[in-house]
Amino acid sequence: MPLSESPKASYHVRAGIPDATVTRLPMYHRALVAMAARGTELVSSEELATASGVTSAKLRKDLSFLGSYGTRGVGYDANFLLYQIARALGLTQEWCVVIVGVGNLGHALAGYPGFASRGFHVVGLFDTDPNRIGETVVVGGADVTVADLATLPKVMQSTGASIGVIATPEGAAQSVCDLLVRHGVTSILNFAPVLLDVPQGVDVRRVDLATELQILAFHEQRKAEVALGSSNVG
Repeated sequence: MPLSESPKASYHVRAGIPDATVTRLPMYHRALVAMAARGTELVSSEELATASGVTSAKLRKDLSFLGSYGTRGVGYDANFLLYQIARALGLTQEWCVVIVGVGNLGHALAGYPGFASRGFHVVGLFDTDPNRIGETVVVGGADVTVADLATLPKVMQSTGASIGVIATPEGAAQSVCDLLVRHGVTSILNFAPVLLDVPQGVDVRRVDLATELQILAFHEQRKAEVALGSSNVG
């Protein structure tokens, strides 16, 4: 799971929603999208909780921060709840996004179809590698040319992008972060394996794939130890 690095208080300032709840809202949104596609009109808290991998008590508490949309004994109007969660997440409007670092990971991110379907419009791809600059990448069905990082300020000014994705090597991440913040980015998704130093008011989410694999390795090792212990007892 992505780790928050933002030096903020424990509550989402604008919406008054706890950060822990904010991290679970996308799970509820995804489950409701799938239910809507199946034609589900009413959903109980138990059904939505199971589909989202949480307890029904936790789900009800999370949804209480959005308002009272459920009816006891009946459940939630699936489409209306989907809209309310989308609105809370800011998915009822389009967000302009820039991606810096167009190596293998940057390519994969640029081609991810989930961005466009959720209202995220990639308006710029940037790199400093001469071999990458000028390359054409298909983003949301359209061709986008990888631009020199030096042109980022101009693109930021013309698009008003407020979200930046960093997919650079570790050594370049902080300077890229500083550049993004200096030109108006206030939310950053960081794939570089480094903690970023950002000013107050800038949100950072870090996705460290190596760390996640190490956590899985920890659990695999514990399961192997338990299995070995069981066989020794037998």
